[in-house]
Amino acid sequence: MEKLKLTSVKLLKSLYEKFKVDTINSSMSLQKLTNRTMHRYVNDSNFKSEMNEYSELNCSGSCL
Repeated sequence: MEKLKLTSVKLLKSLYEKFKVDTINSSMSLQKLTNRTMHRYVNDSNFKSEMNEYSELNCSGSCL
């Protein structure tokens, strides 16, 4: 297994709460979602473009 990098990120509280509720009875975790999303971002140019253009979230301290 590849080495893991411990990091911290700031999340929108309301979005995180919704995520927890949506995944309470599933095997999806924030770590799984993050790793899968990063993998797609670096390997799928269409997904990368979609994420770069995504504007549904409002900017806060570190523009989301």
